Amino acid sequence: MPGVPPARYAYLGPAGTFTEQALRSLPAARGARAEPYSSVALALDAVRCGEVDGAVVPFENSVEGSVSVTLDELATGEPLMITREMTVPVQLALLAPSGRDLTSVRTVASHPHAAAQARGWLARHLPGAEVVHVGSTAMAAAMVAGVEGHPGEYDAAIAAPLAAERYGLVALADSVGANPDAVTRFVLVSRPGPVTARTGADKTSLVAYIRDDHAGALMEVLDQFTMRGINLTRIESRPTGRALGRYCFSIDCEGHLDDERVGEALMGLRRICAEVRYLGSYPRLDGTAPDLRLGTSDADFLDARSWLARLRGGGTAAP
Repeated sequence: MPGVPPARYAYLGPAGTFTEQALRSLPAARGARAEPYSSVALALDAVRCGEVDGAVVPFENSVEGSVSVTLDELATGEPLMITREMTVPVQLALLAPSGRDLTSVRTVASHPHAAAQARGWLARHLPGAEVVHVGSTAMAAAMVAGVEGHPGEYDAAIAAPLAAERYGLVALADSVGANPDAVTRFVLVSRPGPVTARTGADKTSLVAYIRDDHAGALMEVLDQFTMRGINLTRIESRPTGRALGRYCFSIDCEGHLDDERVGEALMGLRRICAEVRYLGSYPRLDGTAPDLRLGTSDADFLDARSWLARLRGGGTAAP
């Protein structure tokens, strides 16, 4: 539309990261301005303060698990909402300037998750090399190439093949990751607003803060989902930073906020938890609809509510 500025999206940079690749896969990103940020925290803060319309950040890896900095940033600060998820295959290569060979590699830079996936390859082929952790795989490539203000302080980088094209490097070795089927899940995060429409194959993310540390506290949280037939696709504890032993639970579950069973589960959590932070409901990337057990459909919950209303109104318990 004439006069309307293009959308702006932040991503974990610099250019050439898997996160940029995930952003480019979004239809909404076509024609948008993509702006790299040096950390997940800065990308999300750019959303909070209105510098950008949304941000794509890494959420979990199929080999190394969740990205803790993303979980913690979403669990604290001004609330944000997840509106979309996407995955990118993690293809890793050992990149270096043209003319260098394996025998001359003494230092290797990479993101901690990528370095962990290449641990076995490095042990076999570069056992004496020092592995240095940096903010992203693309940053590692930029440091090796000596561009974007980096003096070229490392000999090689473990990064995406895309980064070789971006920074003028060559691949000394391809497929250095331990698992050729590894993928990373990314999420699109925006400021709070209308909930993404229900599709029937959705996922809901939230953070539950237990009220106090006591026996059965986690079970009380899990019961809110179990008794309503809601399957959890991810749950993990994260320290709140307030005191030793104080944790919150970062949770993904099947279903949508507008599903009766999910709404009732959130109300149950609200009753027993110190705080519940709703992070959004959004379409599942795999399109898998939940397998609802008897008594957990919307119709079942609505029927039970209608039955109770009749009883409270002086009616009978008959259907």
